[in-house]
Amino acid sequence: MTNYITRISNILLLVSFFGSSYTQSQPEPNYVATDEASTILSEVEPRDSTPELEFRYHDHDQMTRYLRAVSARYPALTALYSIGKSVQGRDLWVMVVSVSPYEHMIGKPDVKYVANIHGNEAVGRELLLHLIQYLVTSYDTDPYIKWLLDNTRIHLMPSMNPDGFAISKEGQCDTVFGRYNARRYDLNRNFPDYFKPNTKQPQSETEAVKEWISKIQFVVSGSLHGGALVASYPFDNTPSARICRSSVLCSVFQNYAHSPSIAPDDDVFRHLALVYSKNHAKMSRGVSCKTGSQRFENGITNGAAWYPLTGGMQDYNYLWHGCMEVTLEISCCKYPPAHELAKYWLDNKESLIKYLAEAHRGAHGFVMDENGNPVERASIRVKGRDVTYHTTKYGEFWRILLPGTYKLDVTAEGYLPQEVEFIVIDSHPTLLNVTLHSAKGYVPPIRSSSRKHGRGKSTTTTDATTYRENAFVFPED
Repeated sequence: MTNYITRISNILLLVSFFGSSYTQSQPEPNYVATDEASTILSEVEPRDSTPELEFRYHDHDQMTRYLRAVSARYPALTALYSIGKSVQGRDLWVMVVSVSPYEHMIGKPDVKYVANIHGNEAVGRELLLHLIQYLVTSYDTDPYIKWLLDNTRIHLMPSMNPDGFAISKEGQCDTVFGRYNARRYDLNRNFPDYFKPNTKQPQSETEAVKEWISKIQFVVSGSLHGGALVASYPFDNTPSARICRSSVLCSVFQNYAHSPSIAPDDDVFRHLALVYSKNHAKMSRGVSCKTGSQRFENGITNGAAWYPLTGGMQDYNYLWHGCMEVTLEISCCKYPPAHELAKYWLDNKESLIKYLAEAHRGAHGFVMDENGNPVERASIRVKGRDVTYHTTKYGEFWRILLPGTYKLDVTAEGYLPQEVEFIVIDSHPTLLNVTLHSAKGYVPPIRSSSRKHGRGKSTTTTDATTYRENAFVFPED
């Protein structure tokens, strides 16, 4: 315990994300070549024989061979694991790219991209393979990539729907053939939904993703799609079919189709969407995919304002697990000819990189008790934002916020609540560490309120409970 406290104390001295890369073991399931986890960068031979990756479409076996080859070639920067199987038994591969591929780096965020959730939307699948190649080959020569991999664990899933991709056809831009999984389910309508009951039968692919993101606390995520050119942000759905748990949250909604469905972090989601769109070669210009089709100002849209849907993955990430996900529509044609892939890579490369770096924006830190032990599942809520995040088992939290002054309410069972005021600036994240004190033996004072309700009746409340009213807490599965 002394060593643990010492290590945590060292981390608390960090004032920016250029600090140490101390890691705490937390391997993901089903790693490939785990015996190489202890390899260090200085022991790796010069990287001059990267597995070849052409600008063409790769079927599942070809993709698997490529991922295995990269993992074997770059054991200090990559780790390959499967989160489960598709309906037809294909692995749902994830490649981690980081200086700590096998271990969570305490105090540093995990981020992810998921592509090919619709099997016939194939561009994102290939772009993630090229992103993997670019990251591992640029680590030694590009200071920005080195910083990103030194301070972030990047998880890349090229295909969430390999069965749908297997029957899709190159050159088909607008058909739905191959969109669904092998049981004919749309996987982006198959997640639990906060606003409306989702009666669709859960599929193996979505169950695997749900388990995956319940085990790793991702901070930011992107879901790569095709068929439009826009970054779409939460909420995808509206609360018209149910009573919201929070009156504050529900008050900002309108209950008719194609109106914006506003999340508590709407400003941050708009910013994230703009980061992708403005770093893209065309997206921010609001290019229309075809004559008469919808144009999007600055290349972004609120999901429900575009079209409402139930059971989407981005709302699930945010509402269940505090992961800020944006849906990235990156090609007008869903499955364009392979000779166009190089163009799509050039259009999206900068966006793909800069978007993930946004995980370092805002505030991050640790919640610990008075003895320096981490407090797991402490509730983190920014005042004025009716949404609650939670700390990891190491007491970590991340809160992406734009520049400004904020107040943070921190609570945990058995501890006195703590309120902290802090400032976020644009140039670097704010390190925010909070100590909670045990509530054992403590009796909170009762404070009378002078507010009148109804016919002159007064109410009496306690400091320890009033701030919890109307909290919008991430649901449990």
